[in-house]
Amino acid sequence: MSKPFPVSRRQAVKLGAAAAALPLVHIRTAGAAGKLSIGFWDHWVPGANAIMQKQVDAWAAKNKVEVTADFITTSGGKLQLTPAAETQAKAGHDVMTFITWDVQNYADSLEPVDDVVARLTAANGDVNSVSSYLAKYKGHWAAVPSSSGTQTKPPCGRISWFKKHGLDIQAMYPAKDEKNALQDSWTWDNFLKYAELAAKDNMAFSMGMGGGLNTDATDLHGAIFAAFGGALIDADGKSQLKSDGTRQALEYCQKLVKFYPADAVSYDDASNNRALISGKSALIFNPPSAWAVAKRDSPEVAADCWTFPAPSGPKGRFVPTQMYFWGTYNFSPNKTAGKELVEFLMQRDNVEARDNGCEGYDLPPYAKMNDFKIWEEVGPPKGTVYNYPIRSASGQKPSLTASEAPPDIAVQIYNRGVHNQMLARLRDGQTIEQVIAWAQDEIDGYTR
Repeated sequence: MSKPFPVSRRQAVKLGAAAAALPLVHIRTAGAAGKLSIGFWDHWVPGANAIMQKQVDAWAAKNKVEVTADFITTSGGKLQLTPAAETQAKAGHDVMTFITWDVQNYADSLEPVDDVVARLTAANGDVNSVSSYLAKYKGHWAAVPSSSGTQTKPPCGRISWFKKHGLDIQAMYPAKDEKNALQDSWTWDNFLKYAELAAKDNMAFSMGMGGGLNTDATDLHGAIFAAFGGALIDADGKSQLKSDGTRQALEYCQKLVKFYPADAVSYDDASNNRALISGKSALIFNPPSAWAVAKRDSPEVAADCWTFPAPSGPKGRFVPTQMYFWGTYNFSPNKTAGKELVEFLMQRDNVEARDNGCEGYDLPPYAKMNDFKIWEEVGPPKGTVYNYPIRSASGQKPSLTASEAPPDIAVQIYNRGVHNQMLARLRDGQTIEQVIAWAQDEIDGYTR
C-alpha cells in the first residue's frame, strides 16, 4: 500500500522548481559540524517511529552529535518533494530517505557510500538486484539500501476460500523454508483458473489497472511480464514490444483481465486493501499492510489470510519489490557523521528491533537478514507473513517493473503506468497488435 512518487530526470527539474516554494523541514548553513539532521519515512505502523528515534538518540549520545530526526509523510508526495527542494537549495537535511527511482534522480547530489555498503554486505550478505539497479550510479553506490519501508508485494489470499476450491495455501507454502510438490503447480496458468472461480463467486481477485496512480498494479504487471520473458525496452534502449516473450505475456493477460474487478481501471493503491479488509476479495498482491489493518478492523478476515509466493511462468517466479534507501547529501557539512549514522541504523540488531516493532512490515534487502523470528511468530494466524520475505526454497526473484530498460527510460514507463494501460486496452477489446502499436508510440516519446 505504501505509494512511491517516481519521477524522471526530466521531471525532476520541474519538480525542483515547484518544490522550492515549500518550507523545508530543516534548513541549516555550513559550520554545524556537531549537528546532524536526517529525514525518515513516517512509518505507518504505530510505535515504529519511536523505535527509530530511540536508536538515533543512542547513536547521538555515544558520538556526542546533536541529531534531529524528522519523520516525513508520503501524503501529498511530501517525502519526495523534500529532496527536490533540498537539492535545489543545496541545504536541508544531511541524510535523506529516497524511494525507488529517487536515488537515480538525485544521485549527482549524493555522497558515494561504497565503503558503507561494502561493510554491510560483508556482514549481512549481498543486496538484491533491484537495490543494485536503483542505487548504483556511475559505478558507485549513491545510497544505502534500507530496511525501513522496503517491501515485496506477494499474494495475500483467503485461506477458507482457496480450501473451498481444493487448494490448501498453508500446506503449499507453510511457515518454513521448504520445497514441496504443491508449489510446482502454482503457476500463472493455474492462477487463471482460480481468478475465474473468484469472479464467479463474486470474490474477485482485487487487481487493478488504474494507470500511473495505481503502482500496486504497475508492480504486479511488471512481475507477470517478467515471468513470461516480456519486456518493453531492453538495456540498450531498443524496443522489445514485438518479442516472443512480450507477445506471450500479452496473450496471457488478454485472458486474465476478463476476471479483474469491474472497476479495475479506477483502482488506486488503497482499492485492493479495502476490498480485502471488507471481505469481498479472495486475493490481492500487497505487503502486509492490508492484513495489519484487517487485524484491527476485521479480525475474522485477518485470521483467514495467508501471504505466499507469486505464481511462476515460463521464465520463473517473480515478486514485485519496492525499495527504500538512505543517502547522504554531498553538500552536507557533516557527511562522515551522516554515513556513520546510516551504517549504525543498518546493523543487524537495530534492523531486527525495528522489524519487531512494525510486525515484520519492513524487509531488509540483505541476504542474511531474512531469518528474523518476527515473520514466523506474528499472527493471526501464526506464520501468516512468513513467506513475505523472499525465501530461498521459493525460487522467487525480485521484480521492478520496466527495469530491463535504462533507468531514465524505465522511470517514465513506470510513472505513466504503461503496463496498466496496455492491459486496460486489452480488456476494452483491442487486439494485441493494436496494444503494441499504442505502446510503441507511447514509448517513442520517452526515447527521443
